[in-house]
Amino acid sequence: MVARSDGNGWVRCRCGHRHWGLHGAAGLVLLRRRGDVVDVLLQLRSSWTHQGGTWGVPGGARDSHEDVVTAALREAEEEVGVDAGHVEVVGTTVGTDHGSWRYTYVIGWADDAVRAHARNDESDEVRWVPLDEVEALPLHPALAVAWPDLRARLASVEAA
Repeated sequence: MVARSDGNGWVRCRCGHRHWGLHGAAGLVLLRRRGDVVDVLLQLRSSWTHQGGTWGVPGGARDSHEDVVTAALREAEEEVGVDAGHVEVVGTTVGTDHGSWRYTYVIGWADDAVRAHARNDESDEVRWVPLDEVEALPLHPALAVAWPDLRARLASVEAA
């Protein structure tokens, strides 16, 4: 039997950076369409968390038995109450790749039944943000670095 949460823990990648997730990590870039506007679901990380007070996507450590999609959907359910049954996964993209450690963004569309909310103490707030307004927020440093490439990737998803 595989232990749940066996991915929790800090590691140092071969570059010497410290990361959360013994087996890497994944986050859900959840989109919804409101007329001509596409929103992304963001969470304001609680002050006690690593890089607290910044906006990011729901996500976290990948367990040893999980692929990145399973991990991102599980984390979104745990952190912001998103039911995976109401998400259509349309792709993945690597945000950080340090060889021995990787963070992958899983991209999905929310159906009308998704009702996201701060489900535990890891989030101070959960908000749908228009894609064009994301850069105005104080982003989690890793998301801030990944955002230009991720935003370009989302442009192709928006058009589909």
